[in-house]
Amino acid sequence: MQALCYKYEIEKTLRTPDYAGFQLLALNDYSGQGTALVGVLDVFFEEKGYINSAEWRRFCSPTVPLMRTDKFVYNNKEILKADIEVAHFGAEALKQAEIVYTLKDEYGKVYAQGTLATQDIPVGNLNRTGSLEFPLTDIQEAKKLNLEIRITGTEAVNDWNFWVYPAQVTIAEGKVYTTDTLDSKALEILQNGGNVLITAAGKVSYGKEVVQQFTPVFWNTSWFKMRPPHTTGILVNPKHPLFRQFPTEYHSNLQWWELLNRAQVMQFTHFPPAFQPTVQSIDTWFISRKIGMLFEANVLNGKVLMTSMDITSQPEKRMVARQMHKAILDYMNSDQFRPQFTVTPQQISELFTKTAGDVKSYTNDSPDELKPKIN
Repeated sequence: MQALCYKYEIEKTLRTPDYAGFQLLALNDYSGQGTALVGVLDVFFEEKGYINSAEWRRFCSPTVPLMRTDKFVYNNKEILKADIEVAHFGAEALKQAEIVYTLKDEYGKVYAQGTLATQDIPVGNLNRTGSLEFPLTDIQEAKKLNLEIRITGTEAVNDWNFWVYPAQVTIAEGKVYTTDTLDSKALEILQNGGNVLITAAGKVSYGKEVVQQFTPVFWNTSWFKMRPPHTTGILVNPKHPLFRQFPTEYHSNLQWWELLNRAQVMQFTHFPPAFQPTVQSIDTWFISRKIGMLFEANVLNGKVLMTSMDITSQPEKRMVARQMHKAILDYMNSDQFRPQFTVTPQQISELFTKTAGDVKSYTNDSPDELKPKIN
């Protein structure tokens, strides 16, 4: 996710008219005054394991294919549109450069490919090469696509991910009782072995002090006096059956924006020590609270799935939330809904009533101090 932020920031500068260049403060972590784990390399300039030099050069090199598009999430009744250009700052112009494209899914199935243009590319940016349009009607289920642009005979190549969701989605409650709190009916259903979905967006108090945005902590939250955001992305298991209808990597990507940016988190420090949420938000590493936006658990004789993400409002406009809602309900109505952890009704209720001050608060009087204080 950090590399993703670098990629889109650098590409944005390369698409800017009359931009003279850019300078990064460093590519490595900074361990001096106010430690900052912000580098794609560690303090010894070694790779961390999630991006290498070849992958970095796809969007940061003398010649970079670029794309302009209105959005990265589509429904299958729309047409994916992309304008392609090239930023070229090599020693000399490229003569009769062949620009080719490939659109494929994460399993390698090719949906479109061909030659976009063959043309001279002068030194400079804003070198337009053409536009692409891909009707998405053949895609009937939620899918991640990848568009790759390559200049034949050179090392210049770049790519971008898109997500396509069905335009028509049936939200079937099935045997699931949906509520926005752990009410008496939910407890009765759980006592009788039923399934309960708690959609608690905007209602959670324990975790309310954590401000989450899509973009991560800048530098560190100690040096900047706990300035929001406080989180650094999410962690999920992409092979979890919940995500069969909501394709994802193990980390944040652009399709999560609608659900993640400014969404409330839940804090689980009062849950069993081994407990892990299904969608875990990564706290600032100065505090490292166990927080998240979705969890599942065995409760009494039944099963609960609870989320603090807004998955229900304006479904006609919010296709990502609508797709997540469908994925959750279909998963809960399947035989694969088998939570690993057990929690009590009281622990769930405390998510609505407890505050950070009930347990501990944090002082941050100087950049070198971040201490728990028992109230």
